[in-house]
Formats: sequence, C-alpha cells, structure tokens
Amino acid sequence: MKAMILAAGRGWRMSPLSDKLPKPLLRVAGKPLIQHQVEKLVAAGFRQLRVNLWYLGERIEASLGDGRRWGCEILYSREEQPLETAGGIRQALPLLGPEPFAVVNGDTWSDYDLAGLRNHQLAAGTLAHLVLVDNPPHHRRGDFHLSAQGRAQVRRQDRADTLTFSGLAVYHPDFFAAEHPGRAALLPLLQRHMARDRISAEHYRGEWEDVGTPERLRALDARLGIP
Repeated sequence: MKAMILAAGRGWRMSPLSDKLPKPLLRVAGKPLIQHQVEKLVAAGFRQLRVNLWYLGERIEASLGDGRRWGCEILYSREEQPLETAGGIRQALPLLGPEPFAVVNGDTWSDYDLAGLRNHQLAAGTLAHLVLVDNPPHHRRGDFHLSAQGRAQVRRQDRADTLTFSGLAVYHPDFFAAEHPGRAALLPLLQRHMARDRISAEHYRGEWEDVGTPERLRALDARLGIP
C-alpha cells in the first residue's frame, strides 16, 4: 500500500514560526514533524510515499529528498495553487495508483500504529476508513459520530457524542473519482459519502495532537522531550 503525506498548507495559525518555514518542517522532539511521519510510515511497512507541496514546498523536498535514507521512495505532487485536502489528493491520484492508499497529515503527531492503516481492508462498497479521536480542547464540537457498527456518520445537532477526525485514513481512489481537478475541500465529500453509508471508522484513544499553534507545538515538544 502507498501512503500520502499532506504537506501543502500555509499554516497561518502557526505564524510567525511558519512565515519562513513550512509548518511540516517545524521541529518537535529534535526533528521536523514530517520526518516523524516518514519514519513511522516506514516502520509500519510503507515503502512508497507521496507528498503534496505548495507553500515553501521546495524546502520540504530539500529536507526529505527521495527517501532513500529511510529506505523508502518519496515522490512529490506539486501544486501551482493551494488545492485544499480533497483537491490535493485528487491531483496526486496518478502517483497513488488504482489500489486503496493511506493518508496522514504532515503537521500532526500521534502514537497511533500506522500498520493499522496498512493492514486495513476496505469492506465491499466502502470508500474510506477514518481514524477518529477524542475531541481536543480547541475542537469540542467534534466532526462526526461513530455508529455501533463502525460507520462514520454526519454530525447531528441533537447529539453530543461526537469525535474528531484525526486526518489518518485509508481511501479508495473511487472516493475522489467524481471530483473535477482543482481546489476542493474534503469535508463536503466526506459528508456526501457518509450519507450513503460508504465510510467506516474506528475510535483511537491514544495520543494525537493537531500541532496548530506555536503554543501547542511548544507544549508537545516539552512533553516528548528531545532524545
């Protein structure tokens, strides 16, 4: 299975740290956030990685290179303008091939065992599998519901049992098949397929951090320490 690391975003909330350095290259526990992702993906058995680039993308490519130092292959999908999540994945499909693939964010941190994504088999008719986590303090409303049957459901106002989408997922290429090239957000597409009961999910209760602000970056770095 191939894996894609999302690394094209501007990271406005991380300013001023991200003004001259792309957010995935900010360091925690002694190394760039995106390097943690590469190492965890390789440890989980992924050998073909794809990374999308836009904001200061040349800095990310210079940092990671072709992946040989980690024993993997890294190819890049360069965006001429920001395409958002669904648009960026849609553009990268020729690099990902016809089989299901994993996606992780280049600017998050988690102790989730990514082998769980590599080994996941999408059930017939299922187009994606999401990893959901407990709602963090900065996102109390959450994103989706998780049914007892392991299906992801659109959030309803009359229910409080929400979970947050971690960004960790497995997608079938058909998930994006109807999308036109160009800018496209992921949430409407997720909601559309959820309404058709085509998305499964799991609840991960371990550590996960959306490193979205300088304060959260410093807190995570202090917690993990520098080896």
